[in-house]
Amino acid sequence: MTTNSVDLTTTAASPASEGQRFRSLLAAARGLVRCDAAALLRLDGDVLRPLAVDGLSDETLGRQFPVASHPRFARLLESEQGLRFAHDCALPDPYDGLVAGQPGILPVHDCMGAPLRLRGALWGLLTLDALEPGAFESVSPAQLEALVALVETGIESAQTIQEMEARAMREQAVVQALRSGRGATRELLGSSAAMKQLCSEIDTVAASDLTVLVLGETGVGKDLVAQRLHARSRRREQPLVQVNCAALPETLADSELFGHKRGAFTGAVQDRNGKFEIADGGTLFLDEVGELPLTVQAKLLRVLQSGEVQRPGSDRTLKVDVRVIAATNRDLPAAIAQGRFRADLYHRLSVYPLVVPPLRERGRDVVALAGGFLEENQHRLGARNLRLSPASKAALLAHSWPGNVRELEHVISRAALRAFTEQGRGARWTAIEPHHLALDAAASGGHAVEPAVPVASAPTPALDGHASFAGTAGGGTLREATAAFQRAWLADALARHNGHVANAAREAGIDRSNFHRTLRKLGVRPSGDDQ
Repeated sequence: MTTNSVDLTTTAASPASEGQRFRSLLAAARGLVRCDAAALLRLDGDVLRPLAVDGLSDETLGRQFPVASHPRFARLLESEQGLRFAHDCALPDPYDGLVAGQPGILPVHDCMGAPLRLRGALWGLLTLDALEPGAFESVSPAQLEALVALVETGIESAQTIQEMEARAMREQAVVQALRSGRGATRELLGSSAAMKQLCSEIDTVAASDLTVLVLGETGVGKDLVAQRLHARSRRREQPLVQVNCAALPETLADSELFGHKRGAFTGAVQDRNGKFEIADGGTLFLDEVGELPLTVQAKLLRVLQSGEVQRPGSDRTLKVDVRVIAATNRDLPAAIAQGRFRADLYHRLSVYPLVVPPLRERGRDVVALAGGFLEENQHRLGARNLRLSPASKAALLAHSWPGNVRELEHVISRAALRAFTEQGRGARWTAIEPHHLALDAAASGGHAVEPAVPVASAPTPALDGHASFAGTAGGGTLREATAAFQRAWLADALARHNGHVANAAREAGIDRSNFHRTLRKLGVRPSGDDQ
């Protein structure tokens, strides 16, 4: 007797692992009761769908069995503990001609089955079939009851594992954040008018199921917008599944999003759930959606329109309930004009567009964000009280931040490491100074270099040993004012030490080489012998 074991899963669990569980259940059933075929069918409304079969052809898995059209299945569902149909029963058998490994289309003669219950609710059916008449006459009610108990226990175990896997998937982002040192509770932060407006828009649309397109420059925190949208939605207890479309090779993007059927292409050795199936009931975040190939864009459009996914290699469509959030830093209208993005997909995605403001438009939010990053680095380094000096705060506010929040995070991480290495563990606090931030090059990029300021002609008013800012506050941009303040402070320090760079650098808390570099950058020329 030839058997053929195939599974079909539509849950978020691993197809290979769950399929193996169902195949193991059917193998155990056939070990207890000799038969030619066995099947597990799940009740979905008024339709029975095969999840796994053993001894039936692959064709069975593509079928759906409306209970009203199959009286044998209806009677099995209505029975309390299952029943056996006589080999000459006049009711049509759903599996006639579907037994695998036969030389022709053969009828099934003996049929036995029982309803399966999961946690008290009707789950589906177990069916056993034989080509030989009278094959099940020796199976006692006690044997059938034991068989049903075995299968129900296995289904409950599979369901528990599936729930654990779904919970683990939701926690995966938290674990990754902890491993990377970013913390588990990073959220959108800021009190600027631009951020207040954005958060208000997020909270307005979050409760709906509208598709959202998050727009903004690279590094502004579009992923945090998606997380807030999901956290404030009715789907918050379901998974938020993220896909980086820019990292998907064109050959794998189709499979990653929509899954595939075993044998769909070379290397497809097993069925695979796509991200749409994994996110069923929850939210799918398509980051960098503007990078998707045109062929995949067409399939994505169909899913958004119909709510149905068709795996490559399969003729069967799967209904999914997914809220889609997409994000991009691309100019999609320009990409449409260039033929690189579909106009119809753009309109499907941008039902509710959200624009995340760049950091340069968020005012003093940069200081609040820097404080959060310093706190993270303080714990990571084991440092005591990482603090921004007033000059560093001014430098942060003056910088244009082309890389936005991501650039700020990296700048603060580097500055914290430099300051901690330089000042050590003994100090009551670790001061972050402008030279630790190393923003000078970026701040002066694209601007003319200011003329050198000799020490003798530099303004040197002092108050308690510190340069006055009064001479630099008469006008100009904040960046220009910050640079002027730094030049005045350095010139005053050199004047107090008679142009001795080493002593001035020691007072400034900067090593000599960095002090020289800062002087050159700001155009301050020492007048002493030690240059």
